[in-house]
Amino acid sequence: MINLSSLDYTIIILFFTIVLAIGIYVSKKSGKNSEEFFLSGRNMPWWLLGLSMVATTFSTDTPNLVTDIVRKNGVSGNWVWWAFLITGLLTVFVYAKLWRKSNVNTDIEFYELRYGGKPAKFLRKLRAVYLGVIFNIMAMAAVTLAAIKIGQIMLGLEPWQTIVYAGVITVIFSAIGGFKGVVYTDFLLFFVAMIGAIGAAWYLVSLPEIGGLKNLVTHENVINKLSILPDFSNTEAVITLLVIPFAVQWWSAWYPGAEPGGGGYIAQRMLAAKNENHAIGATFFFNIMHYALRPWPWILVALASLVLYPDLASIKEAFPNVADNKLGHDLAYSAMLTKLPSGLLGIVLASLVAAYMSTISTHLNWGASYIVNDFYKQQINPNASEKKLVLVGRVSTVVLMLFSALFALLLTNALQLFEVILMFGAGTGLIFILRWFWWRINAWSEIAAMFSSGIISILLNFTSFGEVLFNSETGVFPSWFKFPFIVLITTLVWVITTFLTSPEKDKVLYNFYKKIQPGGKGWKHITNKAQNENINLINSNEKWSVPNGILAMLLGTVFIYSCMFATGYWIYGKYTLALIITTIAIVFAYLLIRVWKKISTTIL
Repeated sequence: MINLSSLDYTIIILFFTIVLAIGIYVSKKSGKNSEEFFLSGRNMPWWLLGLSMVATTFSTDTPNLVTDIVRKNGVSGNWVWWAFLITGLLTVFVYAKLWRKSNVNTDIEFYELRYGGKPAKFLRKLRAVYLGVIFNIMAMAAVTLAAIKIGQIMLGLEPWQTIVYAGVITVIFSAIGGFKGVVYTDFLLFFVAMIGAIGAAWYLVSLPEIGGLKNLVTHENVINKLSILPDFSNTEAVITLLVIPFAVQWWSAWYPGAEPGGGGYIAQRMLAAKNENHAIGATFFFNIMHYALRPWPWILVALASLVLYPDLASIKEAFPNVADNKLGHDLAYSAMLTKLPSGLLGIVLASLVAAYMSTISTHLNWGASYIVNDFYKQQINPNASEKKLVLVGRVSTVVLMLFSALFALLLTNALQLFEVILMFGAGTGLIFILRWFWWRINAWSEIAAMFSSGIISILLNFTSFGEVLFNSETGVFPSWFKFPFIVLITTLVWVITTFLTSPEKDKVLYNFYKKIQPGGKGWKHITNKAQNENINLINSNEKWSVPNGILAMLLGTVFIYSCMFATGYWIYGKYTLALIITTIAIVFAYLLIRVWKKISTTIL
């Protein structure tokens, strides 16, 4: 436990005051109607939305998760989420403009644009509850768990105290400020969070016990954790960290913030953009920051923690008041922050509060948008006034916060929940990619994928059946095959279901094509059919941008990974290698800009 100085308290109180002031300032306009409350009138610029995406995904559990990964599996262990860059860039260069064209209020409203009849209505209602309530509460609980651990180690707070102190202000400004309040505060939260993370890494690596970067990267506890790529002599590590993420995970798994084909709060920000170009710019900026630059301050603190707290026993010895069911490697990040001096400590605590508030406020507004637009308005009160919808949104915000806080008290560590959520979304991602470009997919395809993925994940993760199949020593299959197995079975189920059920009605498919103009051979059957009926679906003034979009995705992937590797090698002091990779990044940036101009031409 640490003692905060007057300066630290001043910084934190000033921060809270500014955030609340922003929420109050925008509350009147945000409460005007539901579109303002959830999308801020669809007039947001790319840079503000991009900063909001970065701030939202910089939650209190993210440094803890990265620390957990680095301490257990080294820097290369981060490929379990770094691989999602491909998903992110596919969203940037292919799906961002499609979402903006759809003009829906939520990504779940898309279901009644793409599909028709009772199955579409059922799917929309089901996803609203499944994502907006269940998954949303799980994600917020992971963030709150991280806040609880920080509160325990740094301030000696009981879990309920952390929840009350951190949650009350967050839920107040989220409920009154709506989406505009979330995005405006994200602008402030981004800079506070980044200054705190970089400042903490700089100071902690400079501690006498660490001795600076040079000593850190040569320390015996750290040297075998530094590699950005896994040990290629370790077959299981290569399969788990590279082969599965790049061959299967990026396109097959649904995860909040990295949904194949876009979705969730990323889609919410794309839908709020001024136009398609602003949607693309926002998501690209987010991916650069999220993958290439932002993780390194956390990684440095995680590596430094191995010097001061090499194992769980040393953490327990230093912080004996931490509950046994909350003891984990992710605690090392909070443990390191207790070494910070007055002033910087206040900034870092404010940055952690900023990270918490940014993520939770986004999830609250996003989840409430599903409850209001896709459940309450559709199933309970279709004739509700705009004032009533905003009120329901505000009440939903408070209820979601309450349930996520209660669930957080039952969790142990962030990595545990990350893996469970990843498994539950396994196999569904391919549908989210293909449903825009293949006419034959219908509502039953998605329903089958949801249920099969969930049921199989429960069987393999929470029953003895999973132990029988995937025990590393006695199982039928190696343990690393669990995720591909879920993907394989789920994919087979939804593909078979697709061909056993009737396609969507022609009218639904025609209307979708006219509005979105997806193009490609996957819609050839429908465009030919419409042509035979003398119905024109194709806008001849618009070129098909998907081939250039995929090329831009590949170039962007190399560019951002090059930036990520170069940043790491500059930090490690491997200057020759860093210079070579930086040059590669510059070359691919130039190529990407050329292709990007072609994409922009096709969507203006």
